[in-house]
Amino acid sequence: MKWTINQQQEGFTIRNYLQQEHRFSKRLMKHIIHGGGEIQVNGVSQTVKYRLEPGDVVAVTFPEEEKGAMMIPEKMPLDILYEDDAILVINKPSGRAVIPSYVHTSGTIAGGVLAHYEQQGLPYTFHPVTRLDRNTSGAMLIAKHRLSHSILARAQKDRTIARAYHAVIEGHLQQKTGTINKPIGRKDGSIIERTVTEAGKHAVTHYTVLKEFTNHSLIHVQLETGRTHQIRVHFSHIGHPLAGDDLYGGGTGYIDRQALHCHHLSLEHPITRKRMDFSVDTPNDMKRMVW
Repeated sequence: MKWTINQQQEGFTIRNYLQQEHRFSKRLMKHIIHGGGEIQVNGVSQTVKYRLEPGDVVAVTFPEEEKGAMMIPEKMPLDILYEDDAILVINKPSGRAVIPSYVHTSGTIAGGVLAHYEQQGLPYTFHPVTRLDRNTSGAMLIAKHRLSHSILARAQKDRTIARAYHAVIEGHLQQKTGTINKPIGRKDGSIIERTVTEAGKHAVTHYTVLKEFTNHSLIHVQLETGRTHQIRVHFSHIGHPLAGDDLYGGGTGYIDRQALHCHHLSLEHPITRKRMDFSVDTPNDMKRMVW
């Protein structure tokens, strides 16, 4: 990545310039310096203490990215909503795991994205920002390189990336608009299941009922935090599990996966800082239940 120094940036050290102007984290700076990367000014290697002058060209070379042993490119169709040099936004289908595991070694979103990069000659590994459960569908954000991933990971912690979901729950809620504020942690004896527990992490879910039917309700859900299985656990806890979510008590008579879809994603672009919004239509298996 290259930038040319202007009059207002005169006297900045390289460290201050990269951290203040381009939001490099301290961790990322250390990784560049000690992990095999390089920082040059006008084609000459420099330390981060070097003071910059107008017209200087700063070039940062990131260390080569290492892919995990299970991160194998695998060609598959990707429903790409947006792509540029820094980010990739896709419409994830239900039934695909995001990253490979010993249970799902192939057919993952990671493999498809790595194959997509390979076709473009991009030396990146897979940097998911907003993960979705295997059977959850919808808009998903992926950082393409280390800088965008570092910035977006911080945005996640600062809660400036917003996600909205449609879900179909069993039964009818007494309060048509509300907030579930209950901590979530691992369920004893399980490596998969989560549960509401005072020993868990802070978790807040906001909801609004959109439509009610004989046995189900369509709801709009906004996450304030992003805990594993948060929506599924919270609604199961209050006695209204997601339809199809047999892990947390939902019936599978109407749909064969949890009825959960990320229909809206909003973020500030990590490089341009422009606000971006993406909307994805709710898939047919959920529509058949409630539309």
